[in-house]
Amino acid sequence: MEFCWITLSVNDMEESLHFYRDLLDLPISRRFTSHEVVEIVMLGSEDSVKIELICNKNEKKEKRAEGISIGFEVASLADAMSQMKNNGIQITKGPFSPNPKINFCYVNDPDGFEVQLVENS
Repeated sequence: MEFCWITLSVNDMEESLHFYRDLLDLPISRRFTSHEVVEIVMLGSEDSVKIELICNKNEKKEKRAEGISIGFEVASLADAMSQMKNNGIQITKGPFSPNPKINFCYVNDPDGFEVQLVENS
């Protein structure tokens, strides 16, 4: 058994794509609609775990999962933090360095999902 994707229900697909595609550099793997009101976008390279964004135009989600974060490895935590700040995204926790080989911080995506940015050295 292999982990293949995580699904996030989002309220604004374009805003979420700006975050995941433009800021985190996740490529769009597939994009389609279902029942005319649901848009689905799969993000991630072909052979990797995907993030599935689902936007139902008839439903707005208010509550988000607590205690769950999605982690992304970045080449430079300082550069990633700067890019987030330059795009109006607040660093919500950190940066932390629990040992000399790892640095990370947390931000929230446009729907409030917690995202961890990790630099491994």
